[in-house]
Amino acid sequence: MRQYSPDLTPPWKKPKPVPEVPAEPGLVVEEPVSGFCGAVIRCEAGTVTLEDRFGKHRVFPLQPRGFLLEGQAVTLVRPPSSSAPVRPTRTASGSVAVPGARARVARAGRIYVEGRHDAELVEKVWGDDLRIEGVVVEYLEGVDDLPSIVEEFGPGPDARLGVLVDHLVPGSKEWRIAESVTSEHALVVGHPFIDIWEAVKPSSLGIEAWPRVPRGQDWKTGVCRALGWPENTGAAWQRILGRVRSYKDLEPELLGRVEELIDFVTDSGGA
Repeated sequence: MRQYSPDLTPPWKKPKPVPEVPAEPGLVVEEPVSGFCGAVIRCEAGTVTLEDRFGKHRVFPLQPRGFLLEGQAVTLVRPPSSSAPVRPTRTASGSVAVPGARARVARAGRIYVEGRHDAELVEKVWGDDLRIEGVVVEYLEGVDDLPSIVEEFGPGPDARLGVLVDHLVPGSKEWRIAESVTSEHALVVGHPFIDIWEAVKPSSLGIEAWPRVPRGQDWKTGVCRALGWPENTGAAWQRILGRVRSYKDLEPELLGRVEELIDFVTDSGGA
């Protein structure tokens, strides 16, 4: 026969009950043992995933009194399932989402990028913003023909032109071409990366760093070879693009340049 063991803990030493809080996406809590503070991005059976302001993810078990909410201990619980999808509050670029917003009629102004991969990356991260603003992105095949393209486009107050160039460094051929076409209504900016691939953070791909490819070797092929990927650059790009979910997966040097171009083209002069 099992014996009854009374609880002899004095009432003032017993832990006080704490509220149970559904781990809804966006709820900001702190895990007190590690000090990690972040917003809930996922809650699965027995665990919750938090994301801090630097984009770092940590997974924690759902334990009683396991988190602090506004400094107070709480027990996170899995939120009730809902048939309705969670409406995003931010676009992939970090802008405030505008539910139900219709795409604006395309502006006369344009943003040109250097290649198809550049265009696909800009579309994935800034596509929602660009459609609302009515900005169309097109791609060039290199920048050698940029002066004639700009001349044919004829940028003006109602048709501003923004151009994003890869690996734009002072003194280079690309730099001189950019300087020759820049005007009040045409803005050429560049990022320091050899190729747009390199603008994706290595951590987002699960690698320590982008490989250094010997001079004279095709950079993309060299990257595939160094990482042990099949030497199919098209497939490699789709692999890279698939790991980009938001602006947090991109380097700041690219983010700032794209935002600069969007602001330039959508300024009052480009309306």
